[in-house]
Amino acid sequence: MTDSTKTDPAGSPAVGANLGRALVLISVAQLMLVLDGTITNIALPHIARDLAMTGGTLTWVVTIYALSFGGLLLLGGRLGDLLGRRRTFTVGLSIFAFASLLGGCATEGWMLLASRALQGVGAALASPAALALITTNFPVGPQRSKAMGVFAGMSGIGAATGLLLGGFLTGLDSIFGMEVTGWRLTLWINAPIGLVAALLAPRWLRESERSNARLDVPGAVTATGGLLALVYGLSRAGEAEHGWDDPITALTLAVGVALLVAFVVTERRVAAPLMPLRLLLDRTRGTSFGAMIFAAAAMFAMFYFNGQFVQRIMGYEPLHAGVAFLPFSVAVMTGAAIASIGVRKVSVRYITGTGTLLASIALFGFSRYDVDDSVEAVLRSMAPGGEPIGAGVSYLTDFLPFLVMMGIGMGMTFVPMTLTAVHAVRREDAGVGSGMLNTVQQVGGALGLAILGTVSLHFINDRTTDISGPLREGIAAGGLDPDASVPGGSLSYLDSALYTATYTEGATHAFLGASVLMLVASLVIWTFMRVSPTELTGPQGAGHGEDVTGSTAERTDGTTDGKAAEDVPAPPV
Repeated sequence: MTDSTKTDPAGSPAVGANLGRALVLISVAQLMLVLDGTITNIALPHIARDLAMTGGTLTWVVTIYALSFGGLLLLGGRLGDLLGRRRTFTVGLSIFAFASLLGGCATEGWMLLASRALQGVGAALASPAALALITTNFPVGPQRSKAMGVFAGMSGIGAATGLLLGGFLTGLDSIFGMEVTGWRLTLWINAPIGLVAALLAPRWLRESERSNARLDVPGAVTATGGLLALVYGLSRAGEAEHGWDDPITALTLAVGVALLVAFVVTERRVAAPLMPLRLLLDRTRGTSFGAMIFAAAAMFAMFYFNGQFVQRIMGYEPLHAGVAFLPFSVAVMTGAAIASIGVRKVSVRYITGTGTLLASIALFGFSRYDVDDSVEAVLRSMAPGGEPIGAGVSYLTDFLPFLVMMGIGMGMTFVPMTLTAVHAVRREDAGVGSGMLNTVQQVGGALGLAILGTVSLHFINDRTTDISGPLREGIAAGGLDPDASVPGGSLSYLDSALYTATYTEGATHAFLGASVLMLVASLVIWTFMRVSPTELTGPQGAGHGEDVTGSTAERTDGTTDGKAAEDVPAPPV
């Protein structure tokens, strides 16, 4: 690539004028942020074992990151405009790296959850700034188009890399003869990458102009606080010792609803809202956001419950589990390719509606796992050399077909959703529209996992009541103390046996609930989506409405079309 101009927007000497280095730095940072979304899924069973985290608290390893990331994402984008995108990018990466280091050192569950929340804060600052820095550092035309393509490609590569790397690192027990705990490496690996990227950013990237953007702090506080309270209440309701009639459960749910109502009121009154409600009034965008909430809720659950099922129930080693999920990434790219071609020819309703139907069928398929989780089978699996209770589940017939179907369905869903999220919006709202889709995806996933986690715990608790006594007797009859810790972990023999005996019951019902959520997403699409291929891909379609006349953007063929290329969003992470 050629060098860009030699002065930055502020008029000071440019740093990082070499576009190749700038692209490498931004891409590596994006890869790290995306990778973190999948790398911890394989590590969850090992985290639960070492930190004695139960099903009710383990879901928070995923949801707390998604909530802080999604809840602060739009605020992070505004901070980039106000303080400078390079500065915000650097601060975000530093926070993310520091939080990853703390998480890897966690000795208690709450310490890990706090670090995951801090990781989400760092990602909310770094991710929108990374995309915006492409427009700051790359001139309009082929160079920017290529950079956008590489940036978007990091999402697919990051998901696959996260599964493989998560499996590989989690399976390690030593490095150069030094004993290590593998799951901690899935967090520590971010620290050197993030810190090096943060150090190089001032040298390799140009700073953006600062705007007079206003910060909607009340909106960010009420939205994030409301979601946290709501998710906490839902999670607490699923715990056997609390339930729905627990006063604290009821209070946190009420506080969550009140704060979200306050958020809506705030967004109606502030001059520069984080989430302009006018964008939701458009039928196409409102439908897209509504469907994404349900689709993301179901997809998060698929990774969360299956990541543990293949290891704890089917007996896969971590790396084997990571490889087992790779076809999903390939299937997503296949579905995305189908959708990219299809949106030019047929209505989005048919593409996304079919994609969500496929995903719903796949989730129903996962709910049909047939496992011998009787007391006798569980006790046999605990004996030295014992066979896992899920050894009879076939990867080729019971897992792979539904994994591929789910991936194709999600690929057919995400591409049209991205386009419809910014369909015919005003120029100044294009970035917000794309950011809102990312936010909805993260928040929907967190809420869905909280709901489905509660569903899972309900059935787990019922089965625990029935099977706890016989398991305790069987473990004692085998010469072991049921309350003694399993060697190499914090769980007792009884707790470990209960996890094995009850997990499938909870997971299959969670998958059934996820299938229903995905079916709701499909019904929303089939019922309300009414945008034609011409509208979506024509001059007013890809994120630009009537207000952009007079602005110019260079096509790949060198002509201009009246659109602002810097506002074209990348696909959601």
